[in-house]
Amino acid sequence: MRGRNRILIIWITLLIGLCLQIIPWSPSYSMFKPHLLILIFAYWLIALPHRIGIGTAFIFGVVIDLCSGSILGIHAFIYSCIAYLLVFKFQLIRNLALWQQSFIIFGISVCYNLLVFLFQVSIYHTITISPLILLSSCIDGLLWVVIYLFLRLIRRSFAIN
Repeated sequence: MRGRNRILIIWITLLIGLCLQIIPWSPSYSMFKPHLLILIFAYWLIALPHRIGIGTAFIFGVVIDLCSGSILGIHAFIYSCIAYLLVFKFQLIRNLALWQQSFIIFGISVCYNLLVFLFQVSIYHTITISPLILLSSCIDGLLWVVIYLFLRLIRRSFAIN
């Protein structure tokens, strides 16, 4: 498989993650919704930081802003910050055990939720957070193992490097 087709596989997984991220959930179950796009980005940023970077995270953040109807740039800023943190320490994260990486992904998810909350408070002057929002972060941490193993299988089967 040629180089262009290998990069296309990465973009396809990101687009699938984007589609799954913008699917609306009922308000009673929205606290359980995982951040699949962040999980897929985290994998590619840790595995291949030279292929997917902060600019790509920014672009997908703008698309999330457009699809969710939030103020343009909020998710772009948050995704860029998360991408920076992951790219900055990708060697350390890559060398950790999978269960340790799950805790880091849990922390990244908590940071995402807190940054969204801070933007909502500062822009809309409304408080829409509950302790149940940590359930989403816990689900992200647990789902990381599945996403990691699945995307690693894809990366190895298509020889993406």
